[in-house]
Amino acid sequence: MSIQYDEAGLAGSFGSFPKSFDYGAEEPEVQNPTSSDKPRILLMGLRRSGKSSIQKVVFHKMSPNETLFLESTNKIYKDDISSTSFVQFQIWDFPGQVDFFDPTFDSELIFKGTGALIFVIDAQDDYVEALSRLHLTVSRAFRVNPNINFEVFIHKVDGLSDDHKIETQRDIHQRANDDLADANLEKVHLSFYLTSIYDHSIFEAFSKVVQKLIPQLPTLENLLNIFISHSGIEKAFLFDVVSKIYIATDSSPVDMQSYELCCDMIDVVIDVSCIYGLMQDGSGCAYDKESLATIKLNNTTVLYLKEVTKFLALVCILREESFERKGLIDYNFHCFRKAVHEVFEVGGISSLLGQKRNSSLSFAALNGSIL
Repeated sequence: MSIQYDEAGLAGSFGSFPKSFDYGAEEPEVQNPTSSDKPRILLMGLRRSGKSSIQKVVFHKMSPNETLFLESTNKIYKDDISSTSFVQFQIWDFPGQVDFFDPTFDSELIFKGTGALIFVIDAQDDYVEALSRLHLTVSRAFRVNPNINFEVFIHKVDGLSDDHKIETQRDIHQRANDDLADANLEKVHLSFYLTSIYDHSIFEAFSKVVQKLIPQLPTLENLLNIFISHSGIEKAFLFDVVSKIYIATDSSPVDMQSYELCCDMIDVVIDVSCIYGLMQDGSGCAYDKESLATIKLNNTTVLYLKEVTKFLALVCILREESFERKGLIDYNFHCFRKAVHEVFEVGGISSLLGQKRNSSLSFAALNGSIL
């Protein structure tokens, strides 16, 4: 495959992104959502279920093999995901044996400001105790904050066969919902994901979790639908470059292979930028507004990446014949990028839904006419 990209240097190595993931002296850019009142995501589960490994792999670029040497969490570990990423929230990693009846455990403080609660279950272990702990956790949290999104990661499935994965998910789903029904908690909705740190499934699952915390999601999906329909593009993802979480995609179903291709493209671009994007004196700016990349696969598929904001990248999948209209795609991308900037400029992260759905921005159709 051939790779083309415009220089976008990254100071530092691919394994650890620089803390100041910024443009330096460039003109003001779209900033992160407001840092106040950031949503909180809780990571809970039994000891050795993989909570800390998930956090380190997704948000700190740790190699999955290195997580084997992590010590068990023995206190609440708070991680503020904000300095290098577009996604704005705190992750609280809880020790495995949380005693909800301990007087020092303040349920109001813990659950009141929580946007999502992720409960991790080790699929390779006996999960009877985990299901009991899941029920206790969800029951306690729901009474304090009914608006929490409850997510269940059926983790470490890389060691299971496909049939065993499906059977395990079905069994955990059935038992967990039966326990809630017996406790008259039918209003509680649990979302289930099969995850592993050894493939892209953990990034896919975290993408789904984070999207529920982004109020602009319907607007972004609508803009992506308009963009791809007028550009001959098959699939488009709006990625947070640092974490490889996609904060939005168009309304067509997500194919895991397509998502993996787009994730790998980000890795390739960052790797190449780290090697060749620096100045002769070793200085250089990070991923910036000139960043773009084109990868042509040997099956007539083209991957196309362009910078949207200092933290976001649009990654598209399209056919070579569609890519021949690159001028049209670039014009439509300019319209899309401008609309995204407008969306996040209107009152921060809290007051955006619906305000830009009727944008006056125009997209060019495939026949060249302006809509």
